Formats: sequence, structure tokens, C-alpha cells
Amino acid sequence: MPKQSKPVKAIIEPGGSRRASVFSRIPDTVGPSELNLANHFLIAMPTMLDPIFGGTVVYLCEHNPEGALGVIINKPTDMTIDVLLERIDLQPETDPADPARLPVEARPVMFGGPVQVERGFVLHAPAGEFASMMKVTDQVMLTTSKDVLEAVASGAGPQRLLVTLGCAGWSAGQLEQEIVKNGWLTVAADPAIIFDLPIAERFAAALKLLGVDPMMLSGEAGHA
Repeated sequence: MPKQSKPVKAIIEPGGSRRASVFSRIPDTVGPSELNLANHFLIAMPTMLDPIFGGTVVYLCEHNPEGALGVIINKPTDMTIDVLLERIDLQPETDPADPARLPVEARPVMFGGPVQVERGFVLHAPAGEFASMMKVTDQVMLTTSKDVLEAVASGAGPQRLLVTLGCAGWSAGQLEQEIVKNGWLTVAADPAIIFDLPIAERFAAALKLLGVDPMMLSGEAGHA
């Protein structure tokens, strides 16, 4: 299972080196990896009985010889983005004449995984530069610095975004072992599933990228 670490005090980092490796903060990683599943979905198989990861879709942001890092995209918390902003002393500048912004603040904050559960991780479409931002693809960025939420609060932030508390981390070779043991299906990610689909539809939509009917899914392995 993805390893856990003690939560840090800050909800989201106040800054850092731009485009710095987020994975470098996950300890105890050794050994090579021949796969690169960054920008892929991990889809939990029925054999995944873990109470945290069962039924989840994980978006992998980074995968290298040291391990992997991703966030769960279909497990909402009971907190919305506007509540999170208030908790870190940011006041949303809503404009009744601009209803397009309201859905952003009303969206739920996701449970991203059991690692650093009090820290924020924001997946978003390109929209400016932020202090601690990593480019996953041309369409998906990962930011862990507070300035992205400051931009959201001011109305200047990305409209296509997913905010999580916590992430999932694997040590070297651990994810590969879980895939071999039929823990996960893998498929190249579609940003529309992350940013545009209702949460309840994301698991089935990720499976459909593989041509798999969720009702027919068994414990047999398969990945693309």
C-alpha cells in the first residue's frame, strides 16, 4: 500500500523553488524503476480492499526510479474550497455579477491520500506562475504553494482545478509490485475527467478509457 507519513502543520506551503520536485519530500526511496506512469490514472481493482484506496482513481503526478507520487481524484471530503480558503485566512472575492466563479469555490476539497494529510496539493490547468509549481503535462500542473489559493480567492486563479488535502506516495518499486499483484489498472490520463466530470462519474470514466465496463470488472489484471 502507498506509505504514510506524519502530517505537516501547514495546510499549503508558503513558497518554494518554482517547478521543484514534489516527490523529493517523500522519504525512504531507493532502487530503480523501468516504468514511467506520470500522467496516468491508477484505477483500484476489486482486489483492492484497503479502506483508503478501494474504489479510487489516483492521478500520478510523478514517477521515477525513486518512487511515485499522486493524488486521489474521486474521494471528496466534507470541506469545500471556500471553507478551506477561510481556514488559511483568505477571503473569497465573489462577484454576484460573475457567477462563473461560484462553482470553483463551492467545489469539495478532495482527500488526496494518507501522506501529509494537512498539506494542500492543487492540480490545475496552466494559469500563471506559482512559487512551487511542477509541470506534469502541458495541460496539468501541480502546485503546493499558498499563492495558487490566493489567486483563486482573488478571482485570478485557474478555473480548472482540483484541490486535495494529502497525497499518495510509493517507495522505489512499490507501485510496480502492487500493479503486478493486480492492485491497480493503469491508463493514460484524460484531464477532462479530473477537472470537468462530476466526482461520482470519474471512476467509470477512467475505466472506459480502457474500454472496460465497470459492471464487468473482475479481479483479473490489465493495464495500458
